[in-house]
Amino acid sequence: MLLSHGGEPLPATEPVARWTVEQVLALAPDDASRKAGNKLASAGHWSGAGFDGSGAVWGLCKGSGSKPYQTVVDTTGPAYKCSCPSRKFPCKHALGLLLLRASGDGALQPGEPADWAAQWLESRRGRAEAKQARQQAAASGESAPGPADSAAARKRAERRAERVTGGAQELEQRLTDLLRGGLATADHAGYALWEETAARMVDAQAPGLAGRVRELGAIPGSGPGWPVRLLEECGLLHLLDTAWLGRERLPEPLAATVRTRVGLPMSAEGPPVRDHWLVLAQYDTPDGRLVTRRIWLYGRESGRTALLLSFGAVGRAPELALPTGATLDAELTPYPGGGLRAELGRQFALPVAVPVPEAGGAEALPSAPGTPPGTPPGASVAAALAAYGDALRGDPWLDAWPVTLRDVIPVPSGDGWQLADAEAESALPLAPAALSRPGLWKLVALSGGGPVTVFGEVGHRGFDPFAAWNTGAEGGGGAGDATDGIVRLV
Repeated sequence: MLLSHGGEPLPATEPVARWTVEQVLALAPDDASRKAGNKLASAGHWSGAGFDGSGAVWGLCKGSGSKPYQTVVDTTGPAYKCSCPSRKFPCKHALGLLLLRASGDGALQPGEPADWAAQWLESRRGRAEAKQARQQAAASGESAPGPADSAAARKRAERRAERVTGGAQELEQRLTDLLRGGLATADHAGYALWEETAARMVDAQAPGLAGRVRELGAIPGSGPGWPVRLLEECGLLHLLDTAWLGRERLPEPLAATVRTRVGLPMSAEGPPVRDHWLVLAQYDTPDGRLVTRRIWLYGRESGRTALLLSFGAVGRAPELALPTGATLDAELTPYPGGGLRAELGRQFALPVAVPVPEAGGAEALPSAPGTPPGTPPGASVAAALAAYGDALRGDPWLDAWPVTLRDVIPVPSGDGWQLADAEAESALPLAPAALSRPGLWKLVALSGGGPVTVFGEVGHRGFDPFAAWNTGAEGGGGAGDATDGIVRLV
């Protein structure tokens, strides 16, 4: 069966740049797919393969059956279609084809797409034109909702708010009972009590509260010191409950944050910001029955950092995919509140999937003096911690905040690692999640004992690195000579 997945294409006004191997691997849904794709990244597996200037790549891959798999990729989406039975997007055949194209060894020749590939590509272009027409109609007010629709939506929102209020009041009572009986009783109650409470929050249409309750249920089995951690999280949950119950007295940005934290749907409604956005990182996290993809962007002209979220069912990659290191000229519309989340809007050009300028290539992001090309301005360890502290004032439930650390050196510290500031006597421990990932050793190799620039999230668990650049300082850059651009760590 033919499977298709991906975003809408853009009209190609100039040849689309070839992706790097690192950028292709960043699109893989898991490590198994990366390994399987690497095995198919040789010309012997493919026939009838080629590419064109619009960003299309296609080919026939030998499989276990008599008929080869038909694989086509539109890198401007990106989007993928393959006749294999895999439920992963992109599948191993799409990854293998893109890796073969990224190698640039002449295995793929430029030309016109095969008929089966051209049919799918034309269908995508037709959908993109129809979508643009609908957006233009909406912008002109042709599809604006009438007074009856607005009144019905307001009533639905009011009924949901009443249910969330009932759930918050019930949760407050349960937290009171827990503290009155003593935190030690949480270890004996088992997880079933927490799951039942979370189910009650789902019934109250407050999925944000339900998720935090489930996190509470996992703390008693998290090792020594769990009562302290449980008390801390109970305090944050109580703060969220009381903030919801008294939301009318809060400043609007904080009230919007509270609505988001309890799980009410929010729409991007701020003024669009057009910029050339550098893709700093992309990573997936499973969350129950959903997989959440987070994509961090940095704006060249605005200097803003933005977060794009995309969701998919377990076993299926989320729809939005942007390779790390790519740059796109696009509009982002921010969500209300003090967070960084935004929605990807209109794109004005094809993504430039090259991290640094090549001969005849696209212009790289300008950087601060002394930093590598395409690097966002960095800060010291002390400044990064101050930025996280400032962000907590607007969102007390914030786990981490994006920062770029400049001139830091990864050094071992006890059973873990830390990033030591090369210019000051301060350091940040790496978060436990980072210690088990291969990206740690990429970071160490890139540094070679010298300073590097690292983008990631700083929070109460430490610093979680997502991408790095060789600072180019004397004595550093063990891997920087081979990798001049951004290095993906997740």
